Amino acid sequence: MQDLATKFANLTIQSDFIFKKVISRKRICKHLLEELLQIEIADINYLEAEKTLEPEYTSRGIRLDIIVADDKNTHYNLEMQVKNNKNPDTDTYVLPKRSRYYQALLDIDLLQADLLPPTFIIFICVFDFFEKGNYVYTFKKRCLENLELELPDEATTMILNTKGTHGDISKDIKSFYDYVNNHIVTTDFTKQIDDEISYLKLDTKVRREFMLMEARLLDERREGIAEGKEIGLAEGEAIGLVKGEAEHKLKVAKLMLAKGCYSLQEITELSGLSLADVEKLKEEA
Repeated sequence: MQDLATKFANLTIQSDFIFKKVISRKRICKHLLEELLQIEIADINYLEAEKTLEPEYTSRGIRLDIIVADDKNTHYNLEMQVKNNKNPDTDTYVLPKRSRYYQALLDIDLLQADLLPPTFIIFICVFDFFEKGNYVYTFKKRCLENLELELPDEATTMILNTKGTHGDISKDIKSFYDYVNNHIVTTDFTKQIDDEISYLKLDTKVRREFMLMEARLLDERREGIAEGKEIGLAEGEAIGLVKGEAEHKLKVAKLMLAKGCYSLQEITELSGLSLADVEKLKEEA
């Protein structure tokens, strides 16, 4: 346990665990969004933060990102990205597809609402994905034939580049970047963040939570290695993908059933489940 204790003591804002804990403080998250988007937010509510990383959690499928909604029902998904990973099979960077995946998850969660609200997927990257030097890269859908035409689906993806050198960002966002990169405190905002991390590291409950999470993740890695040796790594990855797809289909079908306005045939077509499976879900509901 000494190694885990040392690891916990050395955690920074770049750690998913610490990032989630810090951004779970309303005053910090609210100010970060206000400074980033240059808007005023009366209040925010956390939609996912309390559902993850509890001591009783099962780490398989865990979500480490933060999802909040403001007083105007705009939804924000925030995540720290430390490594610019590639897909080993395609040799392509995973970040663009990850943003699409996160948008899909967010939209599925919101399908029970009559109208999909505005959404922001925000990745805080400690690398320059596009290598253009921008502090921020903001993406919305536009018409290729007429770039002045924007599709008003109210879905926005923002890729923040803490290594950026130019662009229009506030003093507090720049100080936040400096803190993420080098642990430098230059403003009251980053002092609040630094103080919060110091408090977290003194909290025995938080330390226990981190150690439990790490221990369970280690157990899963060992199980995965053992399983991979038995069935072969490629087959193991394929099984994982099949399981993930099946869970996704079930989630879509359950949401559509809860909505109550779709026929069983429509649910079958849109979810990809068989009619028998959909009928069984309806009976269990």
